[in-house]
Amino acid sequence: MTEQATPPSSRFQARAIAGLWRTLSRFPLRWLWRAAAFVGPQVYRFSKRERKVTEINLKVVYPDASDRQRASLTKQSLQHSTATMLELGHAWMAPPEKVEASILAVHGRDKLDSARAEGRGVIVLAPHFGNWEVLNFWLSSHFPFTAMYEPPKIADLDPIIRHGRERMGAKLVPTNPRGVAALLKALKRSEAIGILPDQEPDWGSGVFAPFYGRSAYTATLLPKLVARTQARVVTGVALRVPGKGFEIHFLDADEQVYSEDDVASATGVNASVEASLALDPVQYQWEYKRYRKVVEECHGTVDASEFRLY
Repeated sequence: MTEQATPPSSRFQARAIAGLWRTLSRFPLRWLWRAAAFVGPQVYRFSKRERKVTEINLKVVYPDASDRQRASLTKQSLQHSTATMLELGHAWMAPPEKVEASILAVHGRDKLDSARAEGRGVIVLAPHFGNWEVLNFWLSSHFPFTAMYEPPKIADLDPIIRHGRERMGAKLVPTNPRGVAALLKALKRSEAIGILPDQEPDWGSGVFAPFYGRSAYTATLLPKLVARTQARVVTGVALRVPGKGFEIHFLDADEQVYSEDDVASATGVNASVEASLALDPVQYQWEYKRYRKVVEECHGTVDASEFRLY
């Protein structure tokens, strides 16, 4: 069977997006933050899906907050999410010395250094918080680093994104058993790997565990990796200092992540994410449908759809 050619529209779209990233990579961060301050309110006003999901999630997280308070949090969150998108060119295409200079401080690096000195690998839980691409840049600049990667829907963007994420030495592996095997090998070599702790897995690859008091379907990959490698687990975030740069924080994960019980470990993962978000909650990507799957679906409840938030 002959391979289908990429539609011209897809190639044009990829070139346009890549061109925008290259252009934005030349801008100072303060300009990008000003742009986010202008575009963010437009996202709030016209992107109903993002606004609605953010509002629903914030209602779960802050049930006692007033409507005005949640509206303010929603606007701030969408501005930070906009900033993250505008900063992709900075993280992927700006000169490495420029990106390194934008990292104003690194807190908790000793947690990674000490683990590796003990001959242990490090699992970095990297939630969608602040600018996780800057975190990837720093990690792959300073440690042998491996992370799972799923190609984008626009196929022609794949080599561009892959190059941006791998340019400082990161190794990207597929989100399948072969990728899991690569993560295990990296940990056994006392290297660092990255895991997205807040991405909802497919059915059969997770368990329900509390996230801000509501059950969220959470991946169970972590306890398997810990059990086979005795790796240390930390949470890593690149917190934005608006218009100036980023501060990277590495925090000790909740002790439950080391449990061999999937539910207990997943509970620890979510608690670790919550602890990191306390640094500045508006920098989290609240427009992600974290509670899309519900327990009632597992129980075969006839009206399970009525329990969904989205």
